[in-house]
Parts: sequence; structure tokens; C-alpha cells
Amino acid sequence: MKEPILSALNQQLNRELYSAYLYLSMAAYFDAHQLKGFAHWMHMQVKEEFEHAMRFYHYIIERGEQVQCLVLEAPPSEWSSVVNVFEAVLHHEQDVTKLIHTLVDLALQYKDDATHKFLQWFVAEQREEEFSAGQVLKKTKIAAEDSDAFVLLDQELEKRKI
Repeated sequence: MKEPILSALNQQLNRELYSAYLYLSMAAYFDAHQLKGFAHWMHMQVKEEFEHAMRFYHYIIERGEQVQCLVLEAPPSEWSSVVNVFEAVLHHEQDVTKLIHTLVDLALQYKDDATHKFLQWFVAEQREEEFSAGQVLKKTKIAAEDSDAFVLLDQELEKRKI
């Protein structure tokens, strides 16, 4: 594997771990505000993002390369509202999508067909991640105006499974 691809894959592994860390911080924010369903939704995100990181980890190892554990940036721990949290989630997922597309471009540039094929799963996954975050954001904006709807949304989010 070419060094620029290995470096970029290790950086993406780090970004996936950061995503898990960010969502863990958001879960803690919701738990601190007794929003059990919102916290549960974030805990499911933590698990999903950690699984994404492990996909990168195993791919790097399977290619006979060395995984580099890079420093994780500290995520924010406070938000101004539940809506603000989900705006941050959507923005973060859009940023991750850009990073995945940059990796795809790099794999094509270096004619690394195995990495290109590996990344296609993430291309599809990011479509789903952005859609899901956008849907919850829309519901959260509506529920922010109606306390009964907010309670119902919290209960709905508690039912999420991976």
C-alpha cells in the first residue's frame, strides 16, 4: 500500500474514533439532562462509529500494514439546545462524508482497487448516516415547539437498535 493511502486510512480511523467520542459526549449531555431516549440514540451512534473505526483497523492490518493510534481531539461537552446537538450531528456526518470521498479520490489516484472497493461500503453508509441525522434533526425542530411531541420523540429514540 502506498504511504499516502496508509496515512489517510490511519487518519480516517482516528476520525471514526473521534466520531464515537463526540457521540459519547453528546450522550453524556443528554443523560445529564435526563433525556434517556436521546442519550440512547447517541449510545447507538457510539457503537456504530466504533464499528466503523474497527473496519479501518482490520483493513489496514489485513493489508499487512501498521495501524497508528493518533491523538484524539477532545469533543465539545455543552450545547445550547437539543436542536443544536442534532445540527452538530448532521454537520459532522457531512464532514465525514467529504473525508470518505477524499479517500475514494486518493485510492483512484494511486490505482488502489482494493482500497477503492473497501471504501464503497462507507460511501453508502454515509448516505444513510446523513439521512438519519437529518430526519432526527427535523423531528427535533418540530418537537422543540411542543413539549408533548418532545416527550414522544424522546420515547421513540429510546427504541433505536443498530
